Amino acid sequence: MSGIQVILAEFESSRAMLESFLADFSDEDLLVRPVPGANHAAWQIGNVIAGDPFLVKALLPDAAFPELPAGFGELHGRKGATKDSDPGFLTKDGYMKLLKDVRAAAITAVSKLTDADLDKPAPESMSFAGPTVGSVLMFVTSHTLMHMGQFSVIRRKLGKPVLF
Repeated sequence: MSGIQVILAEFESSRAMLESFLADFSDEDLLVRPVPGANHAAWQIGNVIAGDPFLVKALLPDAAFPELPAGFGELHGRKGATKDSDPGFLTKDGYMKLLKDVRAAAITAVSKLTDADLDKPAPESMSFAGPTVGSVLMFVTSHTLMHMGQFSVIRRKLGKPVLF
């Protein structure tokens, strides 16, 4: 397997795993906060969705992504994380469709790279994710997995079965 193939496999695997963590969630379950002030699953899924184009376009500015709903980035960013109410969040089906579409666009964009591209320096703006193109692309998967860990806490609060 090439480096690009590994990254693409991880993009798909982390998306599928995220969906499995939420398979038994209702739309209402998406808005349950594990403790006051903590992010609910709807915000976290949206943050993953908004994160893909943010990270990939920093490396590949011409990458084509589906347009997200108006205000989506703000709602699922830092400002939306602190909201006391939950207006504007999507249904589970709405999030899952966006996740599939956005992740497919990321896969399409990254599949055009070569393994040699992975060693190129990442833009300074992406230094938090790593020094190279490859490390930033692996951060896409890490970002997804980090939010999935937070879903486990919500699952326990809701009395849902423990997964993995």
